[in-house]
Amino acid sequence: MILFPLAVFSQKIITPGSKDINTKHIKPEKSMHTVYYVKDSKWDKQGSLTYDITLVNNQLSITNSYTPVDNSRTSSRTTVANAQTLKTISYDNDGKETKISLNFGETTVTGTYYSKKTKKTKKVNLNIKEEFIDWNLTDHVIGTLPLDVGYKARFPQFYYNSESDVHVEYYTIKEVKSYIYNSPKTGKHEAWLVTVSEEATGAIYNYIIDKKDHRLWQREMSMGKGMWEITVNEELDYQPIKNKFYKQQVIDQISKGNSVVIGTAYARADSGKRLGGLVNTAKKQYAPRGTEITLFPSSDYYEEWAAVNKKIRKQNKIPEVPLDPDFGYSVKKTKVYDDQGHFEFLDLMPGTYIVMASFAFSNSYNYSYVSGYTNYYNYFGYQGSTTNYGTARQYYTDKADIEKRVTIDKDGEKKEVNLKEM
Repeated sequence: MILFPLAVFSQKIITPGSKDINTKHIKPEKSMHTVYYVKDSKWDKQGSLTYDITLVNNQLSITNSYTPVDNSRTSSRTTVANAQTLKTISYDNDGKETKISLNFGETTVTGTYYSKKTKKTKKVNLNIKEEFIDWNLTDHVIGTLPLDVGYKARFPQFYYNSESDVHVEYYTIKEVKSYIYNSPKTGKHEAWLVTVSEEATGAIYNYIIDKKDHRLWQREMSMGKGMWEITVNEELDYQPIKNKFYKQQVIDQISKGNSVVIGTAYARADSGKRLGGLVNTAKKQYAPRGTEITLFPSSDYYEEWAAVNKKIRKQNKIPEVPLDPDFGYSVKKTKVYDDQGHFEFLDLMPGTYIVMASFAFSNSYNYSYVSGYTNYYNYFGYQGSTTNYGTARQYYTDKADIEKRVTIDKDGEKKEVNLKEM
């Protein structure tokens, strides 16, 4: 009881301009975190938190915007601070119930507080002599510190509460230790796990900070009764595909040409199951009338996307990379129009295209089976037996997944393709 306060108050204090703050680690960028409420093993998605950081005229502007999962309303708060020291210049908050606008002088905080519930405006005029870190900056300040195993510090945090006379409270960095963060997109990263305690309430915050680029991977805030609010970085900068997807170019390619592709989709006669060394005896299995056929232009973007995902599947460590959100604009669809698997695509420009089909079909195979035995006897008894065989035909449902490339060399060309399962 006696030693604990002494240990706390002997720690270094982090305030604007502190030599421990390296503002180079706060980079102008936009990032997004998904917000969950977590209890035991249940994760309930609440919404998304976006950090938008800009740097203009030696001023950092940091906007934190929260959008609930139902997209009902986005609330935002913006802090402008000196880019070198992180001393707060202004703060604006447009929330669900309040609207706050504050200006920060050397020792004064002035501005307005508006309640959307009562529709009343209150003038703010505070005299705060101690230095502080604005609460809207805390998530970013943690990553600027010289984190290392055993690092400890305290920092005063400013938060305006219209119903309280206390606006600055202290937080303690209790523990820093090494941690491995496993990103579902980019795999494992060496990180720091920073545990922060709110001294007045004992509330715990955990920050997972990347050791190399100082990004905030995850933030955890205790809410009491075993509940935690956890925000998870969605890595908006993650883009392993270097080639770009050109939306308008592919739209033109599938709609402004004079070439056509005609074809037949079918499965080969021996593409079905092989049982007992016997194969199906049916002829070509045509794609049924109404089967959807897909065509889209091949491109450097698509080829790289396919290669990257092939490598990811082989390593089986991280999820596959999704296609560009606009990729659907490059896709053209048609349907088989008869019982012989025929289809057509019109208005195509020269280029290489990928044609795909997937369909189920009925198949069959012949097989033999033992129907019984004939035993032979004479005066001396049993002399042996012969096996009797029967034949039958088995029917089953199979599926064909077909992909083929076709190249149109000149405008107006008619290209024919057999879309068959190999």
